[in-house]
Amino acid sequence: MTEDPTSSLSPRTPPATEEDRLIWLRLLRSRRVGPTTFHRLLADHGSAAAALEALPGIAAQAGVPDYRPCPAAVAGAELRAARRAGAVPLFHGAPDYPAALAGIVDAPPLLWTRGRTSLLARPMVALVGARSASSLGLRMARRLAADLGAAGIAVVSGLARGIDAAAHAAALETGTVAVLAGGIDVVYPPENLGLSDSIAREGLLLTEQPPGLEPRARHFPARNRIVSGLAGVVVVVEAAERSGSLITARTALDQGREVAAVPGHPMDGRAAGSNRLIRDGAALVRSAEDVLALLSPADTGPRQARLPLEQGAPAQAAMPPAPPPQRRPLLRDVAALHRRILDRLGPSPLAEDQLIRDLAAAPGEVTPALTELELDGRIARTPGGFLSRLG
Repeated sequence: MTEDPTSSLSPRTPPATEEDRLIWLRLLRSRRVGPTTFHRLLADHGSAAAALEALPGIAAQAGVPDYRPCPAAVAGAELRAARRAGAVPLFHGAPDYPAALAGIVDAPPLLWTRGRTSLLARPMVALVGARSASSLGLRMARRLAADLGAAGIAVVSGLARGIDAAAHAAALETGTVAVLAGGIDVVYPPENLGLSDSIAREGLLLTEQPPGLEPRARHFPARNRIVSGLAGVVVVVEAAERSGSLITARTALDQGREVAAVPGHPMDGRAAGSNRLIRDGAALVRSAEDVLALLSPADTGPRQARLPLEQGAPAQAAMPPAPPPQRRPLLRDVAALHRRILDRLGPSPLAEDQLIRDLAAAPGEVTPALTELELDGRIARTPGGFLSRLG
């Protein structure tokens, strides 16, 4: 395939024509191409068309013979299915793509949306927590969501049962954004179907997954990085010691977001995780005023995150200010990092912090690579922040 220079896209230019959208989507849906790899391919080759043409050669160099990119028919079917579902695409680099999310290394190249995309221009706070939440936790989530909404903040969450659903419902009138783990036309859990329909009418549904996709375990960490990536502050309302909400909190820290938590009774296991976050330096939240105080003065981004990077660090330790945006590493450098990670991991779980120390690499370099390997089915996360190699 010969690239037409008149139709090629710069790495930061979203597709403008139907043909460009098809090429962009073919590259994104090609095997072994996740969000981080997608951005690196664009940076390395200058356009989606050139990157798509180069993919078989890159795969051959990596030891994958007979590689074929995503067929045009498959990408075209996704575009048609999205239109039938009433979804509107939002491409990375478009003026209305949320700036906070665009700044993370593994920003979704494409978001399918249903509802009020204007909400993405507002300052956002994520409210997350336990699925099996207590009555007090649900009441707190509703109060925080309603009060934040009244202050002009869009409330972001993951449409899970429990704290997520309570926060969305309380912020319906003022503005809420639900990030889905599956397709834009797939509601999980099923009992949130009515809430999902209400959000599509009054708020915003969004996902990076193709229509019709039923979420699996590996899709939820990917969903959570979008929840935290959209927000200036991530508030854990109630979470057990090994709650998935703590993974969201860790992702938020890696992204330079502020993390806060609502305290709970020390004898209630459903609050053990959120209490531990506070012990380790998370801001304590008693009301919406505490959350608003954590937003940057201009509501344009998060303040310096205050939690330590490693478990067990002193509570007074602070993260250094987030570094300025850097050029994404070359694909060959990423492949080398993947090999180093896989060489270090085996069937026995290894703590993520220990892996980072063993690699002598910055957490900001290792974390996106771990996400890629997890989504590719090469590694697995286990409760407590441990990693193991699959296969």
